[in-house]
Amino acid sequence: MTTMETFRQDVRRWLETNCPPRMRTPMPQDEMPGGGRRAQYKHPETKVWLDRMAERGWTVPTWPVKYGGAGLDKEQNQVLQEELRRINARPALFGMGISMIGPALLEFGTDEQKAEHLPKIARGQIWWCQGYSEPNAGSDLASLKTSAFEDGDEYIVNGSKIWTSGADHADWIFCLVRTDPKAPKHDGITFILFDIDQPGVTVKPILLISGMSPFCETFFDNARALKKNVVGEVNKGWTVAKRLLQYERTSIGGIGGGTQQAAKIEDIAKDYLGVDAGRIADPSTRQRVIAHRMNDRSFGLTMRRSMEESQSGRAPGAASSMFKYYGTEQNIRKYELLLSIMGTQAVGWGGEAFTPDELTTTRAWLRSKANSIEGGTSEVQLNILAKRVLGLPD
Repeated sequence: MTTMETFRQDVRRWLETNCPPRMRTPMPQDEMPGGGRRAQYKHPETKVWLDRMAERGWTVPTWPVKYGGAGLDKEQNQVLQEELRRINARPALFGMGISMIGPALLEFGTDEQKAEHLPKIARGQIWWCQGYSEPNAGSDLASLKTSAFEDGDEYIVNGSKIWTSGADHADWIFCLVRTDPKAPKHDGITFILFDIDQPGVTVKPILLISGMSPFCETFFDNARALKKNVVGEVNKGWTVAKRLLQYERTSIGGIGGGTQQAAKIEDIAKDYLGVDAGRIADPSTRQRVIAHRMNDRSFGLTMRRSMEESQSGRAPGAASSMFKYYGTEQNIRKYELLLSIMGTQAVGWGGEAFTPDELTTTRAWLRSKANSIEGGTSEVQLNILAKRVLGLPD
């Protein structure tokens, strides 16, 4: 038996023993494990699963052991992910900590910053949010005005951010601030981390058309940030910011390419449109579902290849814009397809005429409208691809 076969058997035995039954079922929105100091778990097995995976270092399996990971190589992590999919295990931890600021700290952080923040991220002890966009600095992010001025060992931060996802639950923020207002707009920007549980920070959730408030406005009124938490160089934060956006876009792109979701669409179509010889009764819908499933499968494999490349030490490049563009557009198409299958049952807001799954679909369809905007609009991603990947002239 090879070393890798032995590793697979060890992983399989551990998962069979330690993955709770509920963690092998589809995950409701209100059971997503974000962690953090104020975390509340609707079902106790969610916390059990998080703690067990964190103890093994498997919430961030490729991170170094000293930072809370398992130090797995590319092949070992591939085995782990295959075994997790085999039992339909839920992810043990979600959030910007493991998908965005963690990878950025591994690349740009000091040894002190890594030692302080990464283990807490890996254990789900800190919930992070992102302080990038402002009311007048969205797609043109480098126009940001939030300021930070030196005061001894700290910076005093004033200004506001918008679309700060999860800020009402977050403990810390990674934030872009302007430390040199006289420099050209892409210069004079600093990337800094600070605790938002302080008197100088106010968070106000934004109600969306989906009825949820995952985004927030965040205001800084003489908030304080320690200088030691500047990531990279002062006034050179744009370099870190761009890299983190590539991690973010790769992560957002992952909402497309789910084979389990594609299979669920087929089941829904059979329920609403009927079955003919074991297939979806309506030929036109059948072809659309098949095409969507093929695209999901192809994109999922492409995402997996990219993940394996990043595990071998390669950070995401401009191609992350392709993942973000295609993944979010694919997710939008998924809900448009569901709408056409379910008809008026997919546009109900409440009442006994609609099932809980139908009401969830309505809200998810409305929420999907933001997919082509968040993390950089689809138009911005196409421009990046044209310039950075295809080499087309301005």
